[in-house]
Amino acid sequence: MRRILTVVGVLLAVHIALLFVRPSGAAVPPTGTGLNVGVVFDLGGRGDKSFNDGAYVGAMRAAEKLGAHVRFVEPGEGSDREAGLRLLAAEGMDLVIGVGFIFTDDLTELAKEYPAVAFAGVDYAVSIDKDGQVVQPPKNMAALKFREEQGSFLVGAIAALVGNSKKMGFVGGMDSPLIHKFEAGYRAGVKAVCADCEVIAQYAGVTPEAFRNPGRGKELALSQYQQGVNVIYHASGSTGLGVFEAARTLNKYGIGVDADQYKEAPGRVLTSMVKRVDNAVYDVISRVKDKSFTGGIYNFGLAEDGVGYVYDTNNKALISDAVRARIEALKADIVAGRISVPSSR
Repeated sequence: MRRILTVVGVLLAVHIALLFVRPSGAAVPPTGTGLNVGVVFDLGGRGDKSFNDGAYVGAMRAAEKLGAHVRFVEPGEGSDREAGLRLLAAEGMDLVIGVGFIFTDDLTELAKEYPAVAFAGVDYAVSIDKDGQVVQPPKNMAALKFREEQGSFLVGAIAALVGNSKKMGFVGGMDSPLIHKFEAGYRAGVKAVCADCEVIAQYAGVTPEAFRNPGRGKELALSQYQQGVNVIYHASGSTGLGVFEAARTLNKYGIGVDADQYKEAPGRVLTSMVKRVDNAVYDVISRVKDKSFTGGIYNFGLAEDGVGYVYDTNNKALISDAVRARIEALKADIVAGRISVPSSR
């Protein structure tokens, strides 16, 4: 009797947790035919004009071009993440995607529990064993990794070349190894073209909530601008919206992240380090579609068009032809292996 009550209690707890998971977008249950894909967004959700929106674009491209049936789930609080992933896996999706490194542990456990389901983790946090070897994800898990440091290197060089200051700014979201990659690449890019330049780096917090705190982003940015910084690069999700607000207020410049964020502060966004989450999501869905999917680590850098920077009609007046040529030369050197960009502080 006690065992039955325990089982009922567990099922009730899971049911209650699922009540707080908010489906969004094309919330279509598995059709039984075609390719069924489930996507669980990171904190900040749709509309962050950055990371999550990139995943949405890639999934919708797969819906249009590959005929995939996509269901999106947008968790509320952090505890909802596992419930959202479990809901999709239990419904028999062909592929379940978690957007963000904070999904790593949940994805790993569920991949073992549902071996017939393919899983993918955007920014899946690969671990290192005691012998210094990379621990491979489960066989049905694709770890979608980006060489953010490479794209960050290029925008760091741009900031130093056109910033008219010896001080550059960086605002990170959660103080974590992933965001350290952005900072490390940015610092290296600054130093590559201005050896005596200084980078002032600050983080919004130490929990995932640091990615959705525009007020804190504005506070940090105002402080850096007042110290003589003219350009700030943010890697902080919607917290970066506060950085752009500060840039508008003081007529300074910000550098966007993940997607082209020019529209957040027209005329005040120097460039953006684009992280092609859309390409990575589309790629993994297409692999499941054509049955070439295998678990493992997939890296997307400059050579794979996984990262880059924005240069178009909106910002070309801010980046001279000479600077553009210098940046393209640096990019070629990175792709060719002549420049090795650090990925940690």
